[in-house]
Amino acid sequence: MLDIQFEPLALEGAFVIAHIFNRDNRGGSIKCFEKQLYAEQGIAFELSETFVSVSKKNVIRGMHFQKNHPQAKLVSVLQGRVYDVIVDLRRESDTFQKWVSVELSSENHKALYIPRGFAHGFAALEEETIMLYQCDGEYDKESDTGLRFDDPDLGIKWPVKSSVAICSERDLGLMSLKEYLL
Repeated sequence: MLDIQFEPLALEGAFVIAHIFNRDNRGGSIKCFEKQLYAEQGIAFELSETFVSVSKKNVIRGMHFQKNHPQAKLVSVLQGRVYDVIVDLRRESDTFQKWVSVELSSENHKALYIPRGFAHGFAALEEETIMLYQCDGEYDKESDTGLRFDDPDLGIKWPVKSSVAICSERDLGLMSLKEYLL
């Protein structure tokens, strides 16, 4: 049996990736990435940076992307649970401006592969949720931006009410989809 299983999403090029948790009397292990298995799915992924975020329950981060030098991302949850969302911003795509959501957790051992040209964000559904980001492409501070998570033109159905959502000032100041399309 493969250690990694790929499930294509409705947005072309995006995948939910099920990692197999191998448990024994010592604990367990998960294979998070194997270059050849990804290549067999048409995913050429070259790791450029890795970082971790820690979020309180009801934190919403996003919807982030880089305009000039987009990154592909592989995101997973090391602890806790998130409602993870991606939006297709590839103007030539049949699914341009569409979004999908996936629940990622330390219990379901799933990851989300996000191709270049997508905005990404999530809502933390548990305290001390720890996300692992693996990125293909260098971070470009100059073009790092995003869309408002609550933009009605995106219509994302968040499981966290805006009255209890915890957001950064930066994320609250991100542009709308209409501003992005100008």
